[in-house]
Amino acid sequence: MTEREAARARLEADRAATLRRIAELERELGGIIASAADGSSGGDDEHDPEGATVAYERQHVAALLEQARSHLAAVGAASRKLDAGRYGQCDACGGPIGAARLAARPAALTCVRCAARGLLCQGRNVPNTGISAAGRSS
Repeated sequence: MTEREAARARLEADRAATLRRIAELERELGGIIASAADGSSGGDDEHDPEGATVAYERQHVAALLEQARSHLAAVGAASRKLDAGRYGQCDACGGPIGAARLAARPAALTCVRCAARGLLCQGRNVPNTGISAAGRSS
């Protein structure tokens, strides 16, 4: 298997796992919303000292769902980079991302140095990918 084929296989596995995670989270969020709507969540949970509120649980799952969708967008961007012959090239500095990082995080768009400096977290779009700093396709 060539390195390109191995990278494609890692990205496809990451994509499949992320799609499964999104489906699970959507089911969980739907259950929380339905439970709150039909009153089976226990009523006044805002004053329950024993546990988290339904609103907290709903927001927590919604945040995890957004994170999974952002990761799916990054997987798509990495796949497009692979097709364009730019897979493994940092979107921030143009240097190599590194085989170990790509093996651990196939959808990585930046090298370790740029990731540590937070270049994807400063509100800028990532050039040449269609991905914004929040991970959404533009």
